[in-house]
Formats: sequence, structure tokens, C-alpha cells
Amino acid sequence: MATRRIQRTEESRRLLLTAAAELFAEKGYRQTSFIDIAEKAGISRGSIPWHFGNKLGLLEAVLDDRLHTVLTTFASPEGGRSGNPLDQVMGFIRLPVTRLFITLLAEAVEVDSPIRAHYARLHTALRQGVRARIPAEALPPGTTPEAFTILLVGAVIGVHAQWRVAPEAVDLEAVRTTIRALLPAGLG
Repeated sequence: MATRRIQRTEESRRLLLTAAAELFAEKGYRQTSFIDIAEKAGISRGSIPWHFGNKLGLLEAVLDDRLHTVLTTFASPEGGRSGNPLDQVMGFIRLPVTRLFITLLAEAVEVDSPIRAHYARLHTALRQGVRARIPAEALPPGTTPEAFTILLVGAVIGVHAQWRVAPEAVDLEAVRTTIRALLPAGLG
């Protein structure tokens, strides 16, 4: 009996995380209510504070869960086609979770945003995941792996935002080819 209760609790938590992630991606954090999340998940809205404490606790759980997904993808051999940093970061654009990150970016840049610190942590983890794959010796003299990582992740965030707004105007394969041509040997 206890095992079944634990399974139901975990299932409820997973349904709430999934519903919240989808709604935060569609509507943003501030525009999404407990009622919206509960209806989408098919679970009582009282379950949200029981599982997560409050809305910010739910957002933290969503970001942690989705970040884990991204980092697991980066760590897997298939995650970046060849393990190449460019392929990994460009592959990130196509992940469904990336829409969530882009939607929340607009809110996270506000100084008083309740998600700003969490988003900074997300960016740090993304940079660390990419940085781990950049051999310092492949970079031009005077270029640091840290600065290159920031540039690469930032470029992809910008490309992704443009692609989400006007997918017909952004050819992701052409962008990948162009970035690859601009990269130093050993990175492209």
C-alpha cells in the first residue's frame, strides 16, 4: 500500500512538473497560475504547495528537472552528435525544453525578477557543460575557453530566439555551417 502511495505521489509530482514547464514556456512564469497548472495536470491545485511549497519552489523544480535533461543530453555520446561543442550547442536549440528557457529569459533579465538567480544558475550550468568540451589548445592565441564559451552559448541563445520568432527565416543548418566555418580548427 505504501509503495502505491509513493508511486502516486511521484506521478503527481511529474504531472505537475510537466504541466508547469509547458505553461511557463507558453505563457511565462508570471502569467501562469496554480489553477492553470492544476487544470493542465489534472490534479488538485492544493497539490502544488504540498509538493513544492509555492510557485517559486515549483519553478525551481522545473528548472532543475529541465537542466538535468539538458546536461544529461550534453553528457551522452549522442547528445552532441560527435561530442563537438558546436554540435551540442546547436542541438540544444531543437530540444523542446529550450523554448522554456527562452520564454523565461525575458522575465529573468528584470532586476527584481524572482527567477533571476535561478536563471543565472542555469546559464552557469550550460556554460560549464559546453566549456568541458572545449580544448584550450584549439583556440586562437589570446582567446580564453571561458570567453569562447560565453560567445558560443550567447550566439546560440540569439539564434534560438530568432528561430522561435520566425522559423521560416532561420535556416539552422546554414547557421551551423557558418559558425563551423568561423571556428578555429579543432572546434568546428
